Amino acid sequence: MKNALKFYIDGTWVDPVVPATRQVINPATEESAGTISMGSAADVDRAAAAARRAFADFGRTTRAERISLLQSVIASYRKRADDIAEAIILEIGSPRTFSVNVQAKVGLDHFEEAIRVLETYPFESTLRDTVIRREPIGVCGLITPWNWPVNQIVAKLASALAAGCTSVLKPSELSPLSALILAEVLHDAGVPKGVFNLVNGDGPTVGQAIASHPEIDLVSFTGSTRAGILVAQAAAPTVKRVSQELGGKSATIILPDADLDQAVVGGVLRCYTNAGQSCQAPSRMLVHESQLGQVVQIARAAAQGMKVGDPQSPETTLGPVASRMQYDKVQGMIESGLREGATLVCGGPDRPAGLNRGYFVQPTVFSDVRPDMTIAREEIFGPVLSILSYRTEDEAVDIANDTVYGLAGYVQSGSPDKARDIAARLRAGRIYINGALSNSAAPFGGYKQSGNGRELGVFGLEEYLEVKAILES
Repeated sequence: MKNALKFYIDGTWVDPVVPATRQVINPATEESAGTISMGSAADVDRAAAAARRAFADFGRTTRAERISLLQSVIASYRKRADDIAEAIILEIGSPRTFSVNVQAKVGLDHFEEAIRVLETYPFESTLRDTVIRREPIGVCGLITPWNWPVNQIVAKLASALAAGCTSVLKPSELSPLSALILAEVLHDAGVPKGVFNLVNGDGPTVGQAIASHPEIDLVSFTGSTRAGILVAQAAAPTVKRVSQELGGKSATIILPDADLDQAVVGGVLRCYTNAGQSCQAPSRMLVHESQLGQVVQIARAAAQGMKVGDPQSPETTLGPVASRMQYDKVQGMIESGLREGATLVCGGPDRPAGLNRGYFVQPTVFSDVRPDMTIAREEIFGPVLSILSYRTEDEAVDIANDTVYGLAGYVQSGSPDKARDIAARLRAGRIYINGALSNSAAPFGGYKQSGNGRELGVFGLEEYLEVKAILES
């Protein structure tokens, strides 16, 4: 990947105000995948000013004009989808098949869903002789993570564009390469200058500047709960809207009447998706105590069936975690499981056999996990599954809800009615029943410390709208 030392501001590529660079590390090889510039508050000032100027016109565009723009973005995106997938392979080690079919494709899905919502959304209605208008909130700061780099950008950006908002994006400094290609996609699609701006940098510098900037009306953040608190604190003095999608510690409840093979294998694969680096990963598996032994055997076989290795290979199903820091964190969590008395079913510390470099983690399963153990309470963000047992359905629900998080939940049952009853009792923003797939129209976001906003579909669009009442005598 070529060096990318410029930022995209006001429709052109510009040098940073203060030169500073950072290497982007390929986690599969531990070698450089490229060099980027690191921004400063001065760069955010330029980007926010450009976005404010652009909003004067873009905020008044018609529904038809924004649909046409999104259609152009989609056409441009399709031409660069392979480049985006290749960048994601390099920057976070996402396996090729997953990068092409999921990581890159999901961005396209979000743009297409934004058009579907925009085509019929009622921006104006009447309430007892009062006109209710929904208008774009203004300039939006978008701060996105490294684990799903394009997905998390487009989940925000597609709704912002559909609403008529302008944006300043800070992608993760660990995964900026795909974001830079996305900026080229938007430029080639004819997005008006200043409507989209990109400044690379770290959270304490560029992220802080975006969250606190007086010209930014909304900040949408995806990342850890710890960082989300800092974003909210930085945003508070300017009383801007803050929309957050934060951490998770999701549970799969497998009821005794479920198809165990299907439920357990599906639960393992979902836990390990993206090397376990998904905020809604079902990293806790709750099973009836009478079925624990059988579940452990199925989970072991599923984990050991993962193909760990070179993300460039089409056969690889589990790539590395994204960074040395993440590798060290996951290793520490595995060590804590051993230290606190969980039973290691498979996997464990250190790299898989035959892989002497790269941030590869063995697909790991623990059983006999207690709810008070660190691996049952803290977000691991790696391919580590904790199996817990329960005696009654009430106890299963209590264990699943006994967390500060509430992003997602999973239920497996042979009875759809029973599964829906359990789903209604789970305190989480999304519940998946019997292996249900994701849906770009459904709202995504969490309860409790998993966040306070929603992305995607109608609910995602409304995050970027203000409500105005017009009363006439």
